[in-house]
Amino acid sequence: MVGRKTGETQRLVRAIVVLIRDTTWKCGKLERSIVRYLNMRTKGLGKPQMAVSDIIHKLELTGKKKNEFLDALRRLERRKIVRILSVRI
Repeated sequence: MVGRKTGETQRLVRAIVVLIRDTTWKCGKLERSIVRYLNMRTKGLGKPQMAVSDIIHKLELTGKKKNEFLDALRRLERRKIVRILSVRI
């Protein structure tokens, strides 16, 4: 497995995640929790988007769990369940 650059990870942490589909078929436990959290925000008359850093803070992820979370986000994007929008500062 090829290691990621720090800049790429930091860019992902500053990004915004948008829920496209509410499906968790063939997803793992972490992917399901991400989709469930974004879906709950949408059902509560909120926006279907949220900053990645806010999700990390809300799910209380640190260290290795944070890296697993970022990998899960990439898998969800590859399956076209969420879209990751980069934010330019």
